[in-house]
Amino acid sequence: MQLIHLQNEIENCRYEMISLAMKTSLSDIDVVELSQKLDQLLNEYQQIK
Repeated sequence: MQLIHLQNEIENCRYEMISLAMKTSLSDIDVVELSQKLDQLLNEYQQIK
């Protein structure tokens, strides 16, 4: 996965997670799942960079 594409995915995931958390709560299962996805993306980014 290209670095720029990965950066875009990270930003989109972060935005989606924050937006959902503002509508629900930080402990909402969908927010937690997005947080885990964001963690995976960030780990992948760190490995590439």
